[in-house]
Amino acid sequence: MDHMTNSTQTTSTGTVTGALDPEISAELTLERRDLLQTLATHREFLRTTARDLTDEQAAHRSTVSALCIGGLIKHVAHTESGWADFIVHGPSALAFSGEADYVEHAASFRMEPGETLASILERYDAVARRTDDLVATIPDLDRSHPLPEAPWFEPGASWSARRAFLHIVAETAQHAGHADILRESIDGSRTMG
Repeated sequence: MDHMTNSTQTTSTGTVTGALDPEISAELTLERRDLLQTLATHREFLRTTARDLTDEQAAHRSTVSALCIGGLIKHVAHTESGWADFIVHGPSALAFSGEADYVEHAASFRMEPGETLASILERYDAVARRTDDLVATIPDLDRSHPLPEAPWFEPGASWSARRAFLHIVAETAQHAGHADILRESIDGSRTMG
């Protein structure tokens, strides 16, 4: 059975997940509806920063930062996918294995040659649909896993599915703000002001 919680809407930024399907929404707790709506809102802020950009503009570093809009969207998709894997599979999904993980993390912020904004947005949509399905269907938001050993995690800490979903919201919102600054530097467009 397909448990997708968001209907698909086409907007000026492309095909995105949007309003909650009323039938499915009625089956969800208020907390789950709030999580899904908040995710949809911040994802749309992030996607809007890429509206009408060429691949070249999406890959352009428009400030002194090494960040670009396409890279930020790619990174948010990569991070969201990792946390969804953590919710399902536990700490092995985020295990830190040293230098190779630093390289992969850094690469997640870049648009590599041959990557297109369309392909990055398509991947982001697929990740979002998977996360939304998980929000709607995971049996218990309190289900916890220990965090893997890594320099950036508190030793011995555990996170619930709820906490991981909230982290995805925070990550998306933070990078939507970064992307908004980058977009304004490209052509003066702003999504949040």
